[in-house]
Amino acid sequence: MLSLFFVADLPTTIGSTYQFTGDEAAHAIRVLRTQIGDSLALSNGQGAWSAVKVLTIGKKDMTVQVLSTGFEEALPVEFHVAQALTKGDRIKESIELNTEGGADVILLWAAARSIGKATPDLMQKLATTAREASKQSRRNRIPFVMGVLDAKKIAAEIANYDIAIVFHEGAQHKLTDVVNPGVKKVLIIIGPEGGLTDEELALFTAAGAKTALMGRPIFRSAHASMAALSGLNAALGIW
Repeated sequence: MLSLFFVADLPTTIGSTYQFTGDEAAHAIRVLRTQIGDSLALSNGQGAWSAVKVLTIGKKDMTVQVLSTGFEEALPVEFHVAQALTKGDRIKESIELNTEGGADVILLWAAARSIGKATPDLMQKLATTAREASKQSRRNRIPFVMGVLDAKKIAAEIANYDIAIVFHEGAQHKLTDVVNPGVKKVLIIIGPEGGLTDEELALFTAAGAKTALMGRPIFRSAHASMAALSGLNAALGIW
């Protein structure tokens, strides 16, 4: 599979040449040791892509020729993940795993027991993390990272989804008991390391969210979304 890079001005005319520059090109040259004649994939991060062949290489740029182009349609189910803030580098890890798991939108929220704090600088870094994780996982669609929301704002959004699922160790039902085939827009709610408070759980369920178990093991908050997305992708026949 071709290495993937994102560009704002994606070339889409077959046979045309394009000057690939910036940090993405520098990474391809310095880190991946790209050579003349190699093929790469470029994308605009919104589904469109082009396969290109390298014609010339400079210190920080290269000339490429478009070989083919296409468009990656969105999956039939749209996944939004409300991810509680976690401490330290685990919030970055959660963004990586949400991206690799197929989240379309990642909603960061400050739970009562969240330890991590989000600053404008951190939000920019997390958007970059989603972009880099998309490259690594060969996604032509970069997930949108937004926040920080509180529990009331998350609850207010629940009505906009076909189903919202709160994963909680005290739930009485398995994931397969609460998810129905045919849903098109899903909200996954992941609590913090210290768990949801009774008030938060009551707020979400009163707004219409279902509760579900995620098996016997208790996942870290940063890892739980990947497990949830995996289960839903399988249950809904996407995987």
